[in-house]
Amino acid sequence: MKWLMLLLCAVSVSSLSTEFSGKVQAVWHQSDLPTTWLESGTGVTRFNDNGMALQQSVMRIKHTVIPSLEVQVDGSYYADGDQHLGLTQLQLTYKPLVPSRIKWRARVGFFYPEMSLENVDTNWLSPYTYAQSAINSWIGEELRTAGAEFIIYRPGRAVRSPWSWEFRAAVFKGNDPLGSIISWRGFALHDRQSLHHERLQFAPYPTVIDTNMIWHPDWVEPFTEIDSKWGVYAGLHLDYLRQTQLRYYYYDNLADPNAVNEQRLYAWRTKFHSLAMQHNFTTRTRILMQWMTGDTLMGERFVYTQYDAFYAMLSHRQNRHRFSARVDIFDVDEDDIFENDQNNSHGHGLTVNWRYDVSDHWQVGVEYSQVHSDVANRVQFNLPTAVTQQQTLLVSEYHW
Repeated sequence: MKWLMLLLCAVSVSSLSTEFSGKVQAVWHQSDLPTTWLESGTGVTRFNDNGMALQQSVMRIKHTVIPSLEVQVDGSYYADGDQHLGLTQLQLTYKPLVPSRIKWRARVGFFYPEMSLENVDTNWLSPYTYAQSAINSWIGEELRTAGAEFIIYRPGRAVRSPWSWEFRAAVFKGNDPLGSIISWRGFALHDRQSLHHERLQFAPYPTVIDTNMIWHPDWVEPFTEIDSKWGVYAGLHLDYLRQTQLRYYYYDNLADPNAVNEQRLYAWRTKFHSLAMQHNFTTRTRILMQWMTGDTLMGERFVYTQYDAFYAMLSHRQNRHRFSARVDIFDVDEDDIFENDQNNSHGHGLTVNWRYDVSDHWQVGVEYSQVHSDVANRVQFNLPTAVTQQQTLLVSEYHW
Protein backbone atom coordinates (compact mmCIF):
# COMPACT_ATOMS: atom_id res chain seq x y z
CA MET A 1 0.00 0.00 0.00
CA LYS A 2 1.57 3.24 -1.20
CA TRP A 3 0.40 5.39 1.75
CA LEU A 4 1.74 2.92 4.28
CA MET A 5 5.16 2.77 2.64
CA LEU A 6 5.48 6.54 2.57
CA LEU A 7 4.47 6.95 6.20
CA LEU A 8 6.74 4.16 7.43
CA CYS A 9 9.63 5.79 5.60
CA ALA A 10 8.85 9.05 7.40
CA VAL A 11 8.84 7.22 10.73
CA SER A 12 12.14 5.49 10.06
CA VAL A 13 14.09 8.71 9.52
CA SER A 14 12.66 10.51 12.55
CA SER A 15 14.30 10.82 15.95
CA LEU A 16 11.28 12.19 17.84
CA SER A 17 8.67 10.44 19.98
CA THR A 18 6.40 7.52 19.25
CA GLU A 19 3.24 6.81 21.25
CA PHE A 20 1.45 3.46 21.42
CA SER A 21 -2.12 3.06 22.67
CA GLY A 22 -4.81 0.47 22.28
CA LYS A 23 -7.31 -1.80 23.94
CA VAL A 24 -8.53 -5.37 24.01
CA GLN A 25 -12.14 -6.21 24.93
CA ALA A 26 -13.40 -9.71 25.72
CA VAL A 27 -17.19 -10.08 25.81
CA TRP A 28 -19.80 -12.55 26.95
CA HIS A 29 -22.89 -11.88 24.87
CA GLN A 30 -26.49 -12.99 25.03
CA SER A 31 -28.27 -12.01 21.83
CA ASP A 32 -31.41 -12.75 19.84
CA LEU A 33 -32.01 -13.93 16.29
CA PRO A 34 -32.25 -13.19 13.36
CA THR A 35 -28.74 -14.01 12.17
CA THR A 36 -26.38 -11.04 11.99
CA TRP A 37 -25.58 -9.52 8.60
CA LEU A 38 -21.93 -10.46 9.29
CA GLU A 39 -23.03 -14.05 8.64
CA SER A 40 -25.24 -13.16 5.64
CA GLY A 41 -28.36 -12.70 7.77
CA THR A 42 -30.83 -9.86 8.25
CA GLY A 43 -30.17 -9.04 11.93
CA VAL A 44 -29.06 -5.55 12.95
CA THR A 45 -26.96 -6.40 16.03
CA ARG A 46 -23.40 -7.71 15.91
CA PHE A 47 -24.18 -10.98 17.73
CA ASN A 48 -27.13 -13.36 17.41
CA ASP A 49 -26.35 -16.13 19.90
CA ASN A 50 -24.88 -16.69 23.36
CA GLY A 51 -21.18 -17.12 24.06
CA MET A 52 -17.75 -15.56 24.46
CA ALA A 53 -16.05 -13.45 21.82
CA LEU A 54 -13.24 -11.00 21.19
CA GLN A 55 -15.11 -7.72 20.77
CA GLN A 56 -12.26 -5.29 20.08
CA SER A 57 -8.51 -5.57 19.64
CA VAL A 58 -7.12 -2.25 18.43
CA MET A 59 -3.82 -0.38 18.38
CA ARG A 60 -2.89 3.19 17.52
CA ILE A 61 0.63 4.36 16.70
CA LYS A 62 1.30 8.12 16.70
CA HIS A 63 4.75 9.26 15.67
CA THR A 64 6.08 12.83 15.65
CA VAL A 65 8.31 13.17 12.59
CA ILE A 66 9.10 16.83 13.26
CA PRO A 67 7.32 19.13 15.77
CA SER A 68 4.70 20.11 13.16
CA LEU A 69 4.31 16.74 11.40
CA GLU A 70 2.67 13.63 12.87
CA VAL A 71 1.89 10.15 11.55
CA GLN A 72 -1.04 8.15 12.95
CA VAL A 73 -1.80 4.51 12.15
CA ASP A 74 -4.90 2.71 13.54
CA GLY A 75 -5.20 -1.04 13.19
CA SER A 76 -7.78 -3.60 14.34
CA TYR A 77 -8.17 -7.35 14.66
CA TYR A 78 -11.64 -8.93 14.54
CA ALA A 79 -12.56 -12.59 14.78
CA ASP A 80 -15.77 -12.01 12.79
CA GLY A 81 -16.37 -10.58 9.35
CA ASP A 82 -14.67 -11.14 6.01
CA GLN A 83 -11.24 -9.72 6.93
CA HIS A 84 -9.73 -10.14 10.37
CA LEU A 85 -6.68 -7.86 10.49
CA GLY A 86 -6.17 -4.52 8.85
CA LEU A 87 -6.11 -0.73 8.93
CA THR A 88 -9.00 1.50 9.91
CA GLN A 89 -7.11 4.82 9.63
CA LEU A 90 -3.75 5.97 8.28
CA GLN A 91 -3.02 9.70 8.22
CA LEU A 92 -0.29 12.31 8.08
CA THR A 93 -1.12 15.60 9.86
CA TYR A 94 0.74 18.87 9.38
CA LYS A 95 0.16 21.58 12.00
CA PRO A 96 2.54 24.51 11.60
CA LEU A 97 3.32 26.86 14.46
CA VAL A 98 2.08 30.27 13.33
CA PRO A 99 1.76 33.49 15.38
CA SER A 100 -1.52 34.65 13.81
CA ARG A 101 -4.85 34.35 15.60
CA ILE A 102 -6.32 32.34 12.74
CA LYS A 103 -4.32 29.15 12.25
CA TRP A 104 -4.38 26.21 9.87
CA ARG A 105 -3.52 22.55 9.63
CA ALA A 106 -4.02 19.76 7.11
CA ARG A 107 -4.08 15.99 6.91
CA VAL A 108 -3.85 13.40 4.14
CA GLY A 109 -4.44 9.67 4.15
CA PHE A 110 -7.32 7.34 4.99
CA PHE A 111 -9.36 8.64 7.91
CA TYR A 112 -12.76 9.48 9.39
CA PRO A 113 -14.28 12.93 9.01
CA GLU A 114 -14.55 14.27 12.56
CA MET A 115 -18.32 14.71 12.50
CA SER A 116 -18.92 12.42 15.50
CA LEU A 117 -18.92 13.58 19.13
CA GLU A 118 -19.72 10.01 20.20
CA ASN A 119 -16.68 8.20 18.77
CA VAL A 120 -13.89 10.08 20.53
CA ASP A 121 -11.97 7.22 22.18
CA THR A 122 -8.90 5.35 20.90
CA ASN A 123 -9.27 4.09 17.31
CA TRP A 124 -12.59 5.88 16.81
CA LEU A 125 -14.40 3.89 19.50
CA SER A 126 -16.95 5.28 21.95
CA PRO A 127 -16.19 5.81 25.66
CA TYR A 128 -19.93 5.67 26.40
CA THR A 129 -21.43 2.48 24.92
CA TYR A 130 -20.20 -0.65 23.15
CA ALA A 131 -22.96 -0.80 20.52
CA GLN A 132 -22.74 2.65 18.96
CA SER A 133 -25.52 4.79 17.54
CA ALA A 134 -27.09 3.84 14.20
CA ILE A 135 -25.47 6.90 12.59
CA ASN A 136 -21.92 6.15 13.69
CA SER A 137 -22.29 2.38 13.24
CA TRP A 138 -23.00 3.11 9.56
CA ILE A 139 -20.09 5.56 9.29
CA GLY A 140 -17.79 2.88 10.73
CA GLU A 141 -19.03 0.41 8.12
CA GLU A 142 -19.07 2.39 4.91
CA LEU A 143 -17.45 5.81 5.21
CA ARG A 144 -13.80 6.85 5.19
CA THR A 145 -11.89 9.76 3.62
CA ALA A 146 -9.17 8.65 1.21
CA GLY A 147 -7.84 12.07 0.37
CA ALA A 148 -6.92 15.38 1.96
CA GLU A 149 -8.56 17.72 4.47
CA PHE A 150 -7.68 21.38 5.06
CA ILE A 151 -8.64 23.12 8.33
CA ILE A 152 -8.60 26.76 9.38
CA TYR A 153 -9.37 27.49 13.02
CA ARG A 154 -9.34 30.14 15.69
CA PRO A 155 -8.92 29.19 19.35
CA GLY A 156 -11.05 31.41 21.59
CA ARG A 157 -8.20 32.08 23.98
CA ALA A 158 -6.25 33.74 21.14
CA VAL A 159 -8.75 36.63 21.13
CA ARG A 160 -10.08 36.28 24.69
CA SER A 161 -13.39 35.02 23.36
CA PRO A 162 -15.57 32.22 24.80
CA TRP A 163 -16.04 30.91 21.24
CA SER A 164 -13.63 28.75 19.26
CA TRP A 165 -14.32 27.68 15.68
CA GLU A 166 -12.97 25.46 12.90
CA PHE A 167 -13.83 25.24 9.21
CA ARG A 168 -12.92 22.05 7.37
CA ALA A 169 -12.98 21.15 3.67
CA ALA A 170 -11.88 17.90 2.05
CA VAL A 171 -11.55 16.15 -1.29
CA PHE A 172 -11.44 12.37 -1.52
CA LYS A 173 -11.80 9.28 -3.67
CA GLY A 174 -12.46 5.61 -2.95
CA ASN A 175 -15.88 5.79 -1.28
CA ASP A 176 -18.16 5.20 -4.28
CA PRO A 177 -20.35 2.31 -2.95
CA LEU A 178 -21.39 4.38 0.09
CA GLY A 179 -25.12 3.93 0.68
CA SER A 180 -25.52 0.30 -0.39
CA ILE A 181 -25.58 -1.20 3.12
CA ILE A 182 -28.23 1.07 4.64
CA SER A 183 -30.35 0.79 1.47
CA TRP A 184 -30.48 -3.02 1.41
CA ARG A 185 -29.90 -4.01 5.04
CA GLY A 186 -30.98 -0.81 6.81
CA PHE A 187 -29.30 0.79 9.81
CA ALA A 188 -27.69 -1.36 12.52
CA LEU A 189 -26.25 -0.82 16.02
CA HIS A 190 -22.78 -2.26 16.70
CA ASP A 191 -19.08 -1.37 17.09
CA ARG A 192 -17.35 -3.20 14.21
CA GLN A 193 -15.45 -0.94 11.81
CA SER A 194 -14.72 -2.05 8.25
CA LEU A 195 -11.04 -2.52 7.47
CA HIS A 196 -9.24 -1.16 4.44
CA HIS A 197 -9.86 -3.45 1.43
CA GLU A 198 -12.45 -5.44 3.41
CA ARG A 199 -15.49 -7.05 1.77
CA LEU A 200 -18.67 -6.25 3.71
CA GLN A 201 -21.25 -9.04 3.51
CA PHE A 202 -25.04 -8.74 3.60
CA ALA A 203 -27.92 -11.17 3.05
CA PRO A 204 -28.26 -12.61 -0.51
CA TYR A 205 -31.52 -10.85 -1.34
CA PRO A 206 -32.90 -12.54 -4.50
CA THR A 207 -33.86 -9.24 -6.12
CA VAL A 208 -30.31 -7.93 -5.64
CA ILE A 209 -28.32 -10.92 -6.91
CA ASP A 210 -30.70 -12.00 -9.74
CA THR A 211 -29.14 -11.38 -13.16
CA ASN A 212 -32.57 -10.35 -14.44
CA MET A 213 -32.98 -7.77 -11.69
CA ILE A 214 -30.32 -5.53 -10.13
CA TRP A 215 -27.53 -8.10 -10.60
CA HIS A 216 -25.22 -7.09 -7.76
CA PRO A 217 -23.17 -9.40 -5.50
CA ASP A 218 -24.32 -10.00 -1.91
CA TRP A 219 -21.36 -7.99 -0.64
CA VAL A 220 -19.74 -4.62 -1.16
CA GLU A 221 -16.20 -3.29 -0.85
CA PRO A 222 -17.08 0.12 0.62
CA PHE A 223 -13.75 1.87 -0.05
CA THR A 224 -13.64 1.15 -3.80
CA GLU A 225 -13.03 3.78 -6.47
CA ILE A 226 -15.28 3.17 -9.49
CA ASP A 227 -15.88 6.37 -11.49
CA SER A 228 -12.54 8.23 -10.98
CA LYS A 229 -14.39 11.30 -9.68
CA TRP A 230 -13.52 13.30 -6.56
CA GLY A 231 -15.96 13.71 -3.68
CA VAL A 232 -16.14 16.62 -1.23
CA TYR A 233 -17.29 17.53 2.24
CA ALA A 234 -17.26 20.64 4.40
CA GLY A 235 -17.64 20.99 8.14
CA LEU A 236 -18.01 23.69 10.78
CA HIS A 237 -17.09 23.16 14.46
CA LEU A 238 -18.18 25.59 17.18
CA ASP A 239 -17.10 25.37 20.82
CA TYR A 240 -18.39 27.59 23.61
CA LEU A 241 -16.23 27.62 26.75
CA ARG A 242 -15.50 23.90 26.28
CA GLN A 243 -19.03 23.42 27.57
CA THR A 244 -21.12 23.27 24.40
CA GLN A 245 -19.95 21.89 21.05
CA LEU A 246 -21.67 21.88 17.65
CA ARG A 247 -20.50 20.15 14.49
CA TYR A 248 -22.22 20.53 11.12
CA TYR A 249 -21.10 18.64 7.99
CA TYR A 250 -22.28 18.43 4.41
CA TYR A 251 -20.99 15.38 2.52
CA ASP A 252 -21.33 14.57 -1.20
CA ASN A 253 -19.29 11.85 -2.88
CA LEU A 254 -20.33 13.26 -6.33
CA ALA A 255 -20.35 9.71 -7.71
CA ASP A 256 -21.72 8.78 -11.13
CA PRO A 257 -24.59 6.38 -10.24
CA ASN A 258 -24.36 4.67 -13.66
CA ALA A 259 -20.69 3.71 -13.25
CA VAL A 260 -20.13 0.00 -12.56
CA ASN A 261 -16.95 -2.06 -12.36
CA GLU A 262 -16.11 -5.62 -13.41
CA GLN A 263 -17.31 -6.95 -10.03
CA ARG A 264 -20.78 -5.47 -10.67
CA LEU A 265 -20.25 -2.90 -7.91
CA TYR A 266 -21.94 0.42 -8.66
CA ALA A 267 -20.98 3.93 -7.69
CA TRP A 268 -23.77 5.38 -5.53
CA ARG A 269 -24.39 9.14 -5.53
CA THR A 270 -24.65 9.69 -1.78
CA LYS A 271 -25.01 12.98 0.05
CA PHE A 272 -26.12 14.00 3.52
CA HIS A 273 -26.22 16.65 6.24
CA SER A 274 -25.00 15.81 9.74
CA LEU A 275 -25.48 17.94 12.86
CA ALA A 276 -23.97 16.85 16.19
CA MET A 277 -24.17 18.53 19.59
CA GLN A 278 -22.70 18.00 23.04
CA HIS A 279 -23.52 20.01 26.14
CA ASN A 280 -21.86 19.52 29.52
CA PHE A 281 -24.35 20.30 32.29
CA THR A 282 -21.53 19.81 34.81
CA THR A 283 -18.04 18.33 34.67
CA ARG A 284 -19.63 14.92 35.25
CA THR A 285 -22.90 15.01 33.28
CA ARG A 286 -23.40 15.61 29.56
CA ILE A 287 -25.89 15.14 26.76
CA LEU A 288 -24.97 14.20 23.19
CA MET A 289 -27.19 14.29 20.12
CA GLN A 290 -26.73 13.79 16.39
CA TRP A 291 -29.06 14.01 13.40
CA MET A 292 -28.33 12.90 9.86
CA THR A 293 -30.47 13.22 6.73
CA GLY A 294 -29.59 12.41 3.14
CA ASP A 295 -30.24 10.31 0.05
CA THR A 296 -28.46 7.85 -2.22
CA LEU A 297 -28.96 6.82 -5.86
CA MET A 298 -27.70 3.76 -7.76
CA GLY A 299 -28.07 3.17 -11.52
CA GLU A 300 -31.01 4.52 -13.53
CA ARG A 301 -32.93 4.82 -10.28
CA PHE A 302 -32.47 1.07 -9.72
CA VAL A 303 -32.20 2.03 -6.06
CA TYR A 304 -33.06 5.42 -4.63
CA THR A 305 -33.52 5.90 -0.90
CA GLN A 306 -33.85 8.81 1.49
CA TYR A 307 -32.60 8.19 5.01
CA ASP A 308 -32.84 9.89 8.39
CA ALA A 309 -31.36 8.93 11.75
CA PHE A 310 -31.18 10.55 15.18
CA TYR A 311 -29.83 9.71 18.60
CA ALA A 312 -29.83 11.38 22.00
CA MET A 313 -27.60 10.15 24.82
CA LEU A 314 -27.22 11.15 28.47
CA SER A 315 -23.98 10.20 30.23
CA HIS A 316 -22.91 10.70 33.83
CA ARG A 317 -19.56 9.93 35.47
CA GLN A 318 -19.33 9.34 39.22
CA ASN A 319 -15.82 8.60 40.48
CA ARG A 320 -14.78 5.41 38.63
CA HIS A 321 -18.29 4.72 37.28
CA ARG A 322 -19.81 5.93 34.03
CA PHE A 323 -23.53 5.50 33.28
CA SER A 324 -24.87 6.14 29.76
CA ALA A 325 -28.28 5.77 28.11
CA ARG A 326 -29.07 6.37 24.44
CA VAL A 327 -32.18 6.39 22.25
CA ASP A 328 -31.92 5.85 18.47
CA ILE A 329 -34.48 6.44 15.72
CA PHE A 330 -33.73 5.55 12.08
CA ASP A 331 -35.63 5.41 8.80
CA VAL A 332 -34.95 4.52 5.14
CA ASP A 333 -37.60 5.28 2.46
CA GLU A 334 -37.34 4.10 -1.15
CA ASP A 335 -38.62 5.67 -4.34
CA ASP A 336 -37.15 3.66 -7.22
CA ILE A 337 -38.22 1.62 -10.26
CA PHE A 338 -38.06 -1.92 -8.84
CA GLU A 339 -41.12 -2.34 -6.63
CA ASN A 340 -40.25 -5.95 -5.72
CA ASP A 341 -36.78 -4.90 -4.46
CA GLN A 342 -38.09 -3.64 -1.15
CA ASN A 343 -35.78 -1.09 0.51
CA ASN A 344 -38.02 0.53 3.10
CA SER A 345 -36.85 0.09 6.69
CA HIS A 346 -37.30 1.87 9.96
CA GLY A 347 -36.74 1.27 13.64
CA HIS A 348 -35.69 2.50 17.03
CA GLY A 349 -33.37 1.35 19.79
CA LEU A 350 -32.59 1.79 23.48
CA THR A 351 -29.10 1.20 24.88
CA VAL A 352 -28.02 1.46 28.54
CA ASN A 353 -24.45 1.00 29.68
CA TRP A 354 -22.42 0.93 32.91
CA ARG A 355 -18.62 1.01 32.94
CA TYR A 356 -16.30 0.78 35.93
CA ASP A 357 -12.57 1.57 35.96
CA VAL A 358 -11.04 -1.18 38.08
CA SER A 359 -7.56 0.36 37.71
CA ASP A 360 -5.65 2.61 35.34
CA HIS A 361 -5.59 -0.17 32.73
CA TRP A 362 -8.58 -2.42 33.47
CA GLN A 363 -12.26 -1.69 32.97
CA VAL A 364 -15.42 -3.81 33.19
CA GLY A 365 -18.84 -3.00 31.78
CA VAL A 366 -22.39 -4.20 31.26
CA GLU A 367 -24.65 -3.14 28.40
CA TYR A 368 -28.23 -3.91 27.44
CA SER A 369 -29.70 -3.02 24.04
CA GLN A 370 -33.15 -3.46 22.60
CA VAL A 371 -33.50 -2.74 18.88
CA HIS A 372 -36.77 -2.87 16.96
CA SER A 373 -36.39 -2.90 13.17
CA ASP A 374 -39.00 -3.28 10.44
CA VAL A 375 -37.16 -4.15 7.22
CA ALA A 376 -39.38 -4.80 4.19
CA ASN A 377 -37.01 -7.07 2.25
CA ARG A 378 -36.97 -9.74 4.99
CA VAL A 379 -40.13 -11.02 3.29
CA GLN A 380 -37.86 -12.36 0.50
CA PHE A 381 -36.64 -15.00 2.99
CA ASN A 382 -40.11 -15.69 4.40
CA LEU A 383 -39.14 -13.90 7.61
CA PRO A 384 -41.29 -11.47 9.56
CA THR A 385 -40.43 -7.93 8.53
CA ALA A 386 -40.70 -6.54 12.09
CA VAL A 387 -38.24 -7.93 14.65
CA THR A 388 -37.23 -6.84 18.15
CA GLN A 389 -33.71 -7.97 19.10
CA GLN A 390 -32.26 -7.85 22.61
CA GLN A 391 -28.55 -8.00 23.37
CA THR A 392 -26.71 -8.12 26.70
CA LEU A 393 -22.93 -7.67 26.84
CA LEU A 394 -20.57 -8.31 29.77
CA VAL A 395 -17.22 -6.79 28.81
CA SER A 396 -13.74 -6.92 30.30
CA GLU A 397 -11.30 -4.41 28.83
CA TYR A 398 -7.54 -3.89 29.08
CA HIS A 399 -6.21 -0.62 27.66
CA TRP A 400 -2.86 1.11 27.51
